[in-house]
Amino acid sequence: MKIIRKRINPEGLELAEKIVTIKRVAKVVKGGRRFSFSALAVIGDGKGHVGVGFGKANEVPDAIDKSKENAKKNIYKINLNKTTIPHAIIGKFKSAKVLLKPATPGTGIIAGASVRAVVERVGISDILTKAQGSRNPINLVKATLDGLMQLRSLQEAATSREVQINRLWE
Repeated sequence: MKIIRKRINPEGLELAEKIVTIKRVAKVVKGGRRFSFSALAVIGDGKGHVGVGFGKANEVPDAIDKSKENAKKNIYKINLNKTTIPHAIIGKFKSAKVLLKPATPGTGIIAGASVRAVVERVGISDILTKAQGSRNPINLVKATLDGLMQLRSLQEAATSREVQINRLWE
């Protein structure tokens, strides 16, 4: 089930960024190879807002700037439960799957570099993750974002089941 969330306006948010990957890519033309660079950036405020952006340019700083600007255009609100997530979920993007599980306080972030960048920027400090399928950083970041956007708050779960919040555990 795909949950569609509205994008958030980045005005007023104190955003911190993390560059996940920078790659040199080549285009073969008649005279040889033309090199350019691609960058993947994750931005977030540590309070439940996160954005992911991708940029390509002929120079590294330009690619980084483009990826940050793209990330600011794609900021989403994520439902959190204190320092972890409300429930376990699997995020998917192409052949990448990321299992996200809530953890007890003090566990820390158990994740690879790509997934860690996203969950740190959201503001999660206790989570267990497992990447399956593709190990491509771009696909892993997008699969993580997909999983985080599927998270439901207690209020959303109660209204979808048409019960009161205090009766969810019965």
